[in-house]
Amino acid sequence: MDPTHIGESESADQGAAYNRIVAHYAAPETLSTALEEVTAEARLRAAAQEDAGRAANVQTATTPAVTGTFPSIDISTERLFLRPLDEEDIEAFAEMMNDESITAWTSAPQPYTKADAHAWIADLAPAERAQGRGIVFAVTEFLTQRLVGMVHLRNTDWRTRSSEIAIVIAPWARCEGYASEAILGITKWLFHHQKFERLELRTGTDNAAAQQVAQRIGCISEGVLRNAWTARARTADGEWCEVRTDVIVWSLLPEDLPDVHEQLADTGSLTSFTERN
Repeated sequence: MDPTHIGESESADQGAAYNRIVAHYAAPETLSTALEEVTAEARLRAAAQEDAGRAANVQTATTPAVTGTFPSIDISTERLFLRPLDEEDIEAFAEMMNDESITAWTSAPQPYTKADAHAWIADLAPAERAQGRGIVFAVTEFLTQRLVGMVHLRNTDWRTRSSEIAIVIAPWARCEGYASEAILGITKWLFHHQKFERLELRTGTDNAAAQQVAQRIGCISEGVLRNAWTARARTADGEWCEVRTDVIVWSLLPEDLPDVHEQLADTGSLTSFTERN
């Protein structure tokens, strides 16, 4: 049968049914009841939609963000050994952090006491890794085990697989290429073993030494953040004062590393990684 065709008998039956419906709902009391039913049904639908929206909002609010934690690890390069800080580093660490160039370009307390060093080494640095924000390494000479500096991966974004790196080097160890070697060792581990896609470095526009390190390891300058950092400088009477400064943003991607394929494939020559229990 053609679904669009209606015969005469079918048409008559449907017309009668239609008239009965119209007659039924034409009565005032029946119309009122129908309106109440429709209104009640609409309210139920609205309430159901509101409950569904609330449930969706709760689900969105309680959905955990993408997080992770770096493993506790040691990194060995040609001349350096990178490991977690420990309490035996307190004295050398406090001495290093009192260097004037470190005071000028970091927000570390000044003067930097052994109590400050103990708080950082025993509590604050381990919390960076435990809470997924980053990881802190002591940088030491491979042969002497003397403390060369510190590297801090911070502001880690586990969804985009990116992190920011900061480094300080003790005065006696500067101009030896240690900063570049330490950062490249960590970068190799970060890109190859941790599958990260971006490393960011920020330097003050007047911090020429940090800019040279960024350029030496192959970072790309992305631009300047104006008035974005508070540095410190000596006043005429020798006191420290805060000064505003611009910041250069540098980035390093896996493809930016020199001979990246050879470096990442060869994990056993100049750089090795050992996870701690």
